[in-house]
Amino acid sequence: MSTTTTSPDRLAETRVPISDVIAGRWSPRSFDTESALDETALVAALEAARWAASANNTQPWRFIVGRRGSDTYRRISENLLGFNAAWASTAAALVVNVAEVETAEGTPLRWAEYDLGQAAATFTLQAQKSGLHTHTMGGFDVDAVRRAFSLEERFVPVTVTAVGPVGSPDALQSEVLRSRETAPRSRNAFEDIVLVDE
Repeated sequence: MSTTTTSPDRLAETRVPISDVIAGRWSPRSFDTESALDETALVAALEAARWAASANNTQPWRFIVGRRGSDTYRRISENLLGFNAAWASTAAALVVNVAEVETAEGTPLRWAEYDLGQAAATFTLQAQKSGLHTHTMGGFDVDAVRRAFSLEERFVPVTVTAVGPVGSPDALQSEVLRSRETAPRSRNAFEDIVLVDE
């Protein structure tokens, strides 16, 4: 299994030290189309997601995993929108993150999307630790993906995550995308996100 590959200029600048996995995580748009997908790393990321925390241990998440070249990958890729359609099809895999918003008996699962977010974040961090990069996006046709995979109404596709080894910014066809790929990383100030701290 490979190790995380992040250049020093992509590391987050933090006010106190944090995990290297978190500091090194960023969302590339260029993926290496020549390297094979590390299957062990992908399965480890899915396994990590399986063990994420959830309200009342309901585990209201499902994943649709498509590897480049498969019919599942094609069905996901053809339903991406906007800029996402221009770059995401270079990823080694595309993963649809699905929330189970109610049980089979019709009981609403109030925190399903929050819990899915925790599972997706856990997936992302494990992938990063294992040498893969991820980029999660919301720009896709939800209803078309639902139809493509015959999902029941209680299952809601929320996001799609592109996964794979990072590629060169020069491989991106658009100057806009290339500039985004190399732009400095930024975040809101610490003081802006913590409303009360006493």
